[in-house]
Amino acid sequence: QMADPFLYNTGERSHYGCLGHEVQIEYLKAYVCRPSFFTDKAVIVVHDVFGWRFPDIRYIVDLIAGHGYITICPDFFKGTEPWKSTDHWSDFADWMKEHDPTKVDREADVVLKYLKEQCGAKKIGVVGFSWGGMAVHHLMLKNPHLTAGVSLYGIIRDSEERYNLLNPTFFIFGEKDHTISLDQIFLLEEKLKQYCEVLYKIKVYPGQVHGFAQLKPEDMKPDDKPYIEEARKDMIDWIKMFV
Repeated sequence: QMADPFLYNTGERSHYGCLGHEVQIEYLKAYVCRPSFFTDKAVIVVHDVFGWRFPDIRYIVDLIAGHGYITICPDFFKGTEPWKSTDHWSDFADWMKEHDPTKVDREADVVLKYLKEQCGAKKIGVVGFSWGGMAVHHLMLKNPHLTAGVSLYGIIRDSEERYNLLNPTFFIFGEKDHTISLDQIFLLEEKLKQYCEVLYKIKVYPGQVHGFAQLKPEDMKPDDKPYIEEARKDMIDWIKMFV
């Protein structure tokens, strides 16, 4: 039995009262949180395997909205079941075949259209965690309408075409993530140096495991807290620089 790769325990989570609301956009449901003032800047948040209703991801949506962005997390699983912490790890590969993080283009287009036409957004960035980090990596290679991206612990690994980023992209990793080895991170850095023509950044946070950056304050361990807060600040700073 291989260790569950999602090292944060999703069972023992404190309740989270969300600040935003749910909307229906064409065939997609989405969670939206808006700042208290008008803005024409928006951020799409791509959830991890636990889906768009997971409290930690909604916490992140609210956090980004608090910095002055219309922030939206659509259901990229299109109504199908997200992965659950009670599911068997041996089934994960099959589940992933049905939930491919590089097949998110249509959903991204639907959400971009909504943000532009219904919310008046002129600049739109994207942030994603784990599964969502892979989706962000993919979208930053394919979609010129996303002005900046932050990919947290997700790399597209099984494709040759993964270094020609279209717009500024920031890759965040945990040093102790046993789903992404440091070798893979060094390779990414080396290839981006070679092929990437836009601004990018790669940062590895000491001692941090997979999923570290999306914990709610009451679920953080004291030793990890400074790194979690630093990663979030870095994420927001990157968005503020370009979106």
